[in-house]
Parts: sequence; structure tokens; C-alpha cells
Amino acid sequence: MQNTVQLSLLSIALLSQLNAQNVTLSPLSVTSTAIKTDELKSTDAVEVYTQKDIEKAHVQNVYEFLNKHSSVFTTSGYGNPFLQKIDMRGYGVGDGYQNIVVTINGRKMNNVDMVPQLLSSISPSSIKKIEIIKSSGIVVAGDGANAGVINITTKQSNDKGVSFYMGSYGLFDGSFYVGHKEDKLSINVSAEAQKSDGIRTIDSDKNKDANSFTTTAFDVAYTPIEELELRLGASFTRADAIYSSYLTQKEYDEDPYQAGATNYGATHQKYNSDVLNLGTTYFVNDALSFNVDVSKERKKSTYVAYASVTNYVYNSLTATVDYSIDAFALKAGIDGFNGDVQSSAVTLNKSNQAAFLMSEFYLNDLTLKAGYRYEVVDFKSDSAENTNDTFNGVELGVSYLLSKKSSLFLNYSHSYQSASLDRLFSYSTGAFMGYVDPSKANNFNLGYSNIQTKNKFKISAFYIDLKNEIYYYADSLPWWNPASASRNTNIDKSHKYGLDLYDKYIVSKELSLALNYNYVQAIIDEEIENNQDFSGKNLPGVSDHNVKAMLNYLPNENATLSLTHIYRSEAYAANDFNNDFTQKQDAFNSTDISATYAKDNWEIFAKINNLFDVKNALWVQDDAIYPINFTRTALAGFKLKY
Repeated sequence: MQNTVQLSLLSIALLSQLNAQNVTLSPLSVTSTAIKTDELKSTDAVEVYTQKDIEKAHVQNVYEFLNKHSSVFTTSGYGNPFLQKIDMRGYGVGDGYQNIVVTINGRKMNNVDMVPQLLSSISPSSIKKIEIIKSSGIVVAGDGANAGVINITTKQSNDKGVSFYMGSYGLFDGSFYVGHKEDKLSINVSAEAQKSDGIRTIDSDKNKDANSFTTTAFDVAYTPIEELELRLGASFTRADAIYSSYLTQKEYDEDPYQAGATNYGATHQKYNSDVLNLGTTYFVNDALSFNVDVSKERKKSTYVAYASVTNYVYNSLTATVDYSIDAFALKAGIDGFNGDVQSSAVTLNKSNQAAFLMSEFYLNDLTLKAGYRYEVVDFKSDSAENTNDTFNGVELGVSYLLSKKSSLFLNYSHSYQSASLDRLFSYSTGAFMGYVDPSKANNFNLGYSNIQTKNKFKISAFYIDLKNEIYYYADSLPWWNPASASRNTNIDKSHKYGLDLYDKYIVSKELSLALNYNYVQAIIDEEIENNQDFSGKNLPGVSDHNVKAMLNYLPNENATLSLTHIYRSEAYAANDFNNDFTQKQDAFNSTDISATYAKDNWEIFAKINNLFDVKNALWVQDDAIYPINFTRTALAGFKLKY
């Protein structure tokens, strides 16, 4: 009966977080690509999500929004809900996040080691727009943009609001945003605090995997004269998470809430981040401007049980010249980054220096794009040899308006990803562990967009040819066993191809539908490791089919009912490069329902996630299963705007 209901819900499909009353669709502007454009004229496969989309979703964090409303897949991976892994374009749950560059107001959030981007540091209440550029963006974003770029922009507005909600398992969240904007001065302050008592037990005393975080951010922009803007910003994040270890198949089937008897116990991690940003823009005239942005980030990761402390210091600088007229636009710049990692035993460093040029030409209905990036990456250790890599990034694209409502685009990019520090050096001794080649990708995209007043339809096909895709080979022995052959290395040759389809349809004032579907194939062409030949195998952790189907219903002008179903087909377990493990990654299913009542400047909302209480998990290998989204949860809250 449960499966029948799920299939029925999936067949009616489908939710757009639009308020369908008197709403029409139009091309959205794309502001964080190298050069501002709109969806129809863009030469890239892009997704754009606005402030309204994010506000109406009532998500707990950015990860949840991406996972439910975009083509991006997110998972808490090995348990930490505040440092989730993200993936798109078939790079897999293991290392996909290292092939995506994430920026917040232009600052890269990627790490120099294998720690995912800290998207929990961004309160959803502060976001103006999320833009996803798939298989492109290497010229401006640089190192790591094989799968693409996710650009997040925060608000500069006069909005003011406060929100809180409570939910299952002791969940509580409170946030606020205060903005003030006038001719010369803009001030924006946001903060959020969240805590949960935990869902799974972690020990025989029935303690739970409790977690909490706080994040605060402020931005100030001042225009002393019409031609000059000065910017200052800072953010502070504190995350504290206890997360349970893996379960065997038998334990997972019996009770996914349990701690498990055969693993190594729970992990307690504290993660702090403090960021300071400074920037300025000088407008020479309406066509020409100069921009400089610098930032400093200090992070500290502490594994409490092991008294293991790692400190990070990141310094970055970007300087650009922007020139734009009716027929031509150009962005040229330099990009510098220096990242130190310090533990009790060693100091490591990774630095990037780059120069880039991006241009677009507008010839009536035709848009042409061409860009180039030159980048040098240096790796250093205080107790081992140093090494470096040199890269060339290229983007070429063309977009043609078939009409005022539809367009075609075709693009090519040559992208790259350098190895992380902890793939090259030991974090305990600083010793050089062996060279890992950078990965390089040739990306091809062909797409069509049609945006009517009541329907937005976008489809794109992609093909990616890869050399030296980076991965961790894990043999059957534990990594600490001297006989283990496990190591960081490269897949000699591989390729990926697939199809992205998106359709949003306003049926009536009361009903709107949306469907986000992705088909992906990720194939290993040539790779032999430890006498195992992986040639012709599927990259593990990649689902062939990904569906996010949605429905939005407005029974009256104040109320909204929303239904969402997420489906990902089964895949090989994350470490199963030979495709021969006994256990596979199960298909993922989750049906969510929400209700909102909004009037004047306030609203109340309620959500039930995983309505049918379906068990979901991440399979790393046989009998190494991490339960995720495996139980029904609910929350209810209140929002006030003033």
C-alpha cells in the first residue's frame, strides 16, 4: 500500500515554490557568471533560484535546498550534517564535491584538503540568489570547477525579518535578517542558531548524536562619491556535531537508529570559521569599472575524543577590470590564494596564482563567448619535497535566440582539478605520500530553453572526457595495516554523459507543477590498480536516474500546500570500483509535504519530511552503511517580516 501511494504521488508530480496567483514566468538574470546575462542568452547550462524560491522552501540549510530543488545531490556522507558532500554531473558521492567550486559573494569556499565546503555557514534567510553553472565556469572560478560552479549571493536590501521553528528530535532553529539600504550606505546583518537532540544512539548508554551550530554575518557597503564603493564584511560560524558510525546490513535492517556493535564508535567534531572580507569598486564610467576584493579566513577543526586539532588560514585576492557596451563585454583579472594547514606535527601549504580573461560578443540574436585562464598551483610541506602544477582553462560558447521565448546554446570548456594537500602529504608526519596527477576534463554541452509566461522548459545534453580523475583506491585491508595497498591515485581515462531536463508549469492560479530530471552515465575507460582492472566499469556512487518532482496548490490567497518527491536510482557502493560488492547503494526515496499560511507581514508554516518513513542510507562498502534521512521528521514555525 505504501508503495502504491508513493507512486500515485509521484505520478501527479510536482511542486514549484512559486505563488501561482497572477504569476508569469520570464527569463531570470544570471549575475555571477563572468559577465551578466539572462537565462535565454546564456551560453551555459544554468539554474537560477531567487530569494522567493529559498524563502518559500523553509529549508534548514543550503544543503537541503540544493538537494530538494536543484539538480545538485547532497548527502551528510559519513554523518556530519554541517559538512555535507555535494555532487553533480556524475562525479560521485565520494569525490564529487571536490569537482565543484562554491562561492559566496565571489569568495571561494573550497578547502585545501578533503573537507567539504561549509555551506552551513550561510543562513538561508540572508540569500538573494543561488546560481548553478554546470560543466562550465573554469575561467573565473578556477581550480576544481570540473563539474561546474555554485555561486551564492547574499542580500543588500531593506528587508527585515525574524523566523523560528521547532521540530522532531528536539530540533530548534531561530534566525533573523536586518537590512538597511539608502543612497550611500547599505548595512546587512543576519544570524542563525540551530540545535538538535539527535536521532541515532551513539553508545550503550543511549546517548544521541546531538548537534548545534550558530552563524552570524554582516556586510557594509559605503559610497562616499558616486564613482566609488567600499565594502566590508565578516562572518562567524560555530558547529558542534556528534555523528554515529556505520552499521552492518543486518544492523541497518534491524534498527537504523542504533549505534552498531562492529564499528569504531561515534565521532565528535567541532568546526569554527571566521571570515573577514574587504573590497572596493571604482566606476570610471557606465562602461568601465575596477574591482578588488580580499578576504582572510581562519578555521579550526577539533576531533574531541582524539584531541586532534587542525588550524587553517586562507588568504585570497581577486582584482578585475570590467568593460561592457551594447555589442561587447569583457572581464580581465588576477586571482591569488594562499592556504596554510597546521596540526601539532606539520605545516602544509597550497597556493594558487592565476590570470584570466573572459569576453562576450552580442550580434543581434547571437551571443559568442570566449575565455582563458592560466593558473599555477604550488604544494609545500615543512618536512618534504615541494611540487607544483600549471594549468590552462578554456571556455568557448555560443547562444542563439530562436525567438523572444526560446534559444539554443552550445559550449565547450577545458577544466581541471588539482590534488588536495592530504592526498599528497601525511597529516601526521608531513611526509610526501606520492604524486597524484591533476585531473583534466573536456566538457561539451548542448541545450535548448523555452520560457513562456506559464511554462519554463530547459533541456541540455552533456559529454565529459576525463584524464586522471582523482580518487581513493581502498583495498579490503584497513588503511593502517602495513600490507594495505590503499592510496590516493588517478583513473587514467574516464568519461561521463547525460541529460538534464527541467520544466516548470503554471496550470492555473491555484496549481503549479515542476520536474527536475537528470540522467547520468559515468564510465571508467582505463584503470588498473593493485592488479585489478576497472576498465569498462561504472564509477561507484553515481545514480543513473535522479528525479525531483513537485506540486504546489493554493486553496486560497493566503494558503499554500506543497508536495515534493525525490528519487535516485540504485548505484554501486562508494568504494566499489570493480562493481562486484555483494551490497549496492539502495535507491533513495523521500516524499515531503508542507503547508504555509501567509497574511500581511507574517506567516506560519509546517513540514513533514520523509512522509512515508522510508529508510535511506549511504553504502560505502559491504557492511559499512551510514543511515541518512531514514525516518519521518516534522517541524512547524513562524516568520515575521517588518
